[in-house]
Amino acid sequence: MLDQTRNTGVSSKSAVDRMKFKGVLKACCLAVLVVLLFVGLGPARWQPRSGLGWEIDHFAGYFVITSMFCIAWPRPLVVGGALMIFAVALEALQAFMPDRSSYYLAAVYSAAGVLAAALVAEIFIQAWKRFRSKRAVSA
Repeated sequence: MLDQTRNTGVSSKSAVDRMKFKGVLKACCLAVLVVLLFVGLGPARWQPRSGLGWEIDHFAGYFVITSMFCIAWPRPLVVGGALMIFAVALEALQAFMPDRSSYYLAAVYSAAGVLAAALVAEIFIQAWKRFRSKRAVSA
């Protein structure tokens, strides 16, 4: 790691701080999944709603969660695929809860939020790589 920080001009302390931040963010991401699982499979009255409609709740919620995951693990297409499977599986599992029902459009809105966030993250990552490579060539 010291060789990488020496070549990039980033101090060792900064690299260690970034690694700690990523570790904390990864732990928070996993905690969010556990909370989402608990809320999704718990009693229906425990489910928080924004008042904007369940469609917006599903799309926006998964968009934010996927964005957070893409910061922690910068491989948006892999993260997006895994979270789409999670969203659809969570919606399917709600069919087995006594006070819940599974609705395929909820899974579609959730997967659409994941896909949108993963694509936005992929575009930003590719643009950042291109920007850094042009900056390195001109320096």
